[in-house]
Amino acid sequence: MNIDAILKFIRKQKVAFICSVDEEGFPNVKAMLKPRKIEAGHIFYFSTNTSSMRVKHYLSNHNACIYFYHKGLIKYTGVMLKGKMEVLTDQNTKDMIWRKGDTMFYKGGVTDPDYCVLCFIATSGRFYQDLKTESFEI
Repeated sequence: MNIDAILKFIRKQKVAFICSVDEEGFPNVKAMLKPRKIEAGHIFYFSTNTSSMRVKHYLSNHNACIYFYHKGLIKYTGVMLKGKMEVLTDQNTKDMIWRKGDTMFYKGGVTDPDYCVLCFIATSGRFYQDLKTESFEI
């Protein structure tokens, strides 16, 4: 499986699962809307609340993974990406991924202090399809 095909698959998915590590060293997973933006094939941007538990996790431990999957009638496909998650609060990045309807979640608009961006930078991954897995580096 090549990276372009993996990115094409990821872009079709509506949900991403993001994983963080809590204070006790345990993994935590959360379903989120798909990334707002993907750059250079390995940088993924998500919007979230600054006050969220996940942000607290990433501020103390940047290790993370994200997972995408599709389950058809017979075929199951999954992609896990490992890397680091950064919490970004600069206005340029917030402006970059802001969408008109976001005021439903962030009442203060694009400058709301409870609005931030999660930036995941992938370094490696695993692809699963048809009972086969393949590891890859990015």
